[in-house]
Amino acid sequence: MTAIERIHQFDKFGVVLGLERMEELLRRLGNPHDRLQVIHVAGTNGKGSVCKYMEMGLKACGYKIGLYTSPYIEKFNERIRYDGSDITDEELEVSAWKVIEQAEEMVADGMDSPTEFEVVTAIAFEFFSHKQVDIAILEVGLGGTGDSTNVIKEPMASVITSISMDHMDRLGNTLGEIAANKAGIIKKGCPVIANVPEREAAAVIARKAYEAGARLYDISGIRTAVTDETIEGQTVSMQLFDKSYSDVEIPMIGQHQAQNLKTALATLEVLRRKGSISLDKENLYKGLREAAQPGRFEVLRLASDNKPTVIIDGAHNEAGAAALEKTMKECFEGRILLVTGILADKEVDRILEHFTNITHNIVVTEPDNPRKMDACELASKLEDMGIVPIVEAGIDRCIVRVREIEEDYDVVLFAGSLYLIGMVRGLFKCLQEQTTRF
Repeated sequence: MTAIERIHQFDKFGVVLGLERMEELLRRLGNPHDRLQVIHVAGTNGKGSVCKYMEMGLKACGYKIGLYTSPYIEKFNERIRYDGSDITDEELEVSAWKVIEQAEEMVADGMDSPTEFEVVTAIAFEFFSHKQVDIAILEVGLGGTGDSTNVIKEPMASVITSISMDHMDRLGNTLGEIAANKAGIIKKGCPVIANVPEREAAAVIARKAYEAGARLYDISGIRTAVTDETIEGQTVSMQLFDKSYSDVEIPMIGQHQAQNLKTALATLEVLRRKGSISLDKENLYKGLREAAQPGRFEVLRLASDNKPTVIIDGAHNEAGAAALEKTMKECFEGRILLVTGILADKEVDRILEHFTNITHNIVVTEPDNPRKMDACELASKLEDMGIVPIVEAGIDRCIVRVREIEEDYDVVLFAGSLYLIGMVRGLFKCLQEQTTRF
């Protein structure tokens, strides 16, 4: 049995928020997380992109960076990165079995088993500690307060990227309740960088920071100027505190990515001003130019030879779908074919409202996940909106169907569940390797 196979067996314990199991597991491992300098990132959307900008920017400035994110797009190893590369299979085996051994001993001692996410988080801590990373960037998995990453006692910075409605079954039914959960990563005396314009949520974060004696940097009102935007990237300028960041080139597009860049740069600027890090502007800009995030408005193919542009985007909640709608309207005027599959526990109706503002030409399929919405049920929702989609539940057959009709369109957009996006990305790469026409 491989380490990954054993890790997945912990999935039967589900997602259980709380830190008791995590703290016990880490204690048995010698508390590797206490040896790390951490930037902790929470929020509804944008976490992954903010983390990527900081990872690549800091790496280009000479720092050895550990990055922990979730979920992965194609391969499990993507979740744990060191010095700009995914953890190798060999490294994963070594760190994973150390953690698994301690998790099994917990169960043998009559304690509750850690969940899969807790085991994976502990593996990341163990690996980063072994590698002696300069800075570990941690993306919260779910919420903040009870997330397994929240064992960090004194982060270099606590970052909150955005607050919107998602995971209401666990985090709350209002923006204020969700914000309170995500603000759980705020620690006494540690700086907080928040890019949250919604008043209800922002007020909760401000109160939490005040109670913790943590200085809050509310950057939601700082403007960004975008120029030279194409589907391959954009140039962004802004004034952060007393420092100008002008003409920053990034490979990800959309106003939401300009906001994510602002959050990342503001965090780095706060740490620079504190003396925690040093930044070389030329190297920082070079790193940011390489900060591409798989599955986030990723262009898999540009239009050529009667073949449409192919884009994938993990717009898996309402805020993500709204950002995708805005970006598509800004970048494309031609015929668009949308292929989507969505998890049933998401706000499907609200997501579809944005998707149908992009196009009425829709193919419905299913992500490979037990939480998936049945393709026929999703199609029924679209029919209630006056749209008759093509239904192909199986992703392989769906791809074949898309290939049959793609010449009628200027853009083929795959959007919805990240599980769907990962499947499509892998299939597309396989087709490219086989030099098969997509």
